[in-house]
Amino acid sequence: MEKNILIVGAGGVAHVAAHKFAQNNGLFGDIYIASRTIEDCREIVQSIEDKGNYQNPSKKISVLKIDALNVSQMIETMKKLNIGITVNLASAFCNMSILEACIETGSAYIDTAIHEEPNKVCEDPPWYANYEWKRKDRCAQKGITAILGSGFDPGVVNAYAAFAKKHFFDSIDTIDIMDVNAGSHGKYFATNFDPEINFREFVKVWTWIDRQWVCKPVHSEKMIYDFPVVGKQTVYLTGHDELHSLSKNIDANSIRFWMGFSDHYINCFNVLKNIGLLSEKPVKTAEGLEVIPLKVVKACLPDPKSLAANYTGNTCIGDLVVGVKDGRKQVLFIYNVCDHKLCFEEVGSQAISYTAGVPPVAASILIARGDWDIKKMANIEELDPDPFIDLLNNMGLSTETVKTSYSKRKTFKPKPVNKS
Repeated sequence: MEKNILIVGAGGVAHVAAHKFAQNNGLFGDIYIASRTIEDCREIVQSIEDKGNYQNPSKKISVLKIDALNVSQMIETMKKLNIGITVNLASAFCNMSILEACIETGSAYIDTAIHEEPNKVCEDPPWYANYEWKRKDRCAQKGITAILGSGFDPGVVNAYAAFAKKHFFDSIDTIDIMDVNAGSHGKYFATNFDPEINFREFVKVWTWIDRQWVCKPVHSEKMIYDFPVVGKQTVYLTGHDELHSLSKNIDANSIRFWMGFSDHYINCFNVLKNIGLLSEKPVKTAEGLEVIPLKVVKACLPDPKSLAANYTGNTCIGDLVVGVKDGRKQVLFIYNVCDHKLCFEEVGSQAISYTAGVPPVAASILIARGDWDIKKMANIEELDPDPFIDLLNNMGLSTETVKTSYSKRKTFKPKPVNKS
């Protein structure tokens, strides 16, 4: 039986996912987009029609208004619509309420980021153990498929780690997850996804080094890598979702996350942080109005969706893996390069949203056809990476694999290599 799909959220990532579901709608039953702001859902549907992206034009995507934090409303709606797969692309604050609704209704669950509580930032690791993994037993008992962190990072980079382990290494020493956006959007300052979530990531750096959690100051360590296509880029050691599951599921001595930032971004970030505008704690204005500084900053910055039309350049995201194969040290870079302009031409989006929005659709396809319908909770690296990566290759996110050198200056020169 074809599974009905519920997409929760109507931001930039949901925009991409809806386009990709439309392009593959022959594989599914009814498809719905739900958000607190139904006008945003309608805009996405109009965009799909404008681009002519329905695989089967007779099967349209429907829209509805919903409060993802209201568990009873979620349950009622999901039962009424007989939802088989729920794709959570709403705010990370909604993860647990949506997951609870899935556990109660029997729907499979997919998300792209770790759960967050509004009044807590950078909790002690491992983050998944604070919320998601506490519900593992209930998912297994009820036979609920719950796939966590199925965007790009987390998500595809987790699959890359599993792919490297399966095909290229007998043992792994280090995994460095590398994420750079060598693109320009023409704005003075903007974030590529929800500013509130973006800034909350950069309070402190939790990283996995020598098989233990290490806490470092934000933006305190950086290096330069010579990336394929986008060239030399400065990347900073940063904490990120995928470290918290990979440290448990992949046998490696160190697993780190590096993100690219321009000097201009760092300067703007430091000014906002140092004057208290990135705080999640409420303050009162002289008029007695209580506001949260971080939400004010979010309201002042451009909507990430608005960046797409003028974005140029590419992203490059991947795993730099160091280990041993057949008794010899090997260094491999597994990566994807995504073009902002091509994403806009296809789905009216920029590459950051595209790389995050395509993978959960691929995961939905794998659940629908049975490959990943595991009837329990899992992070991406616990699943067979091959069908996932193969699907993505045909959905706009191709994977490249290169052998490389790993010098003290942390630069590398890729040489093509085939999967073994």
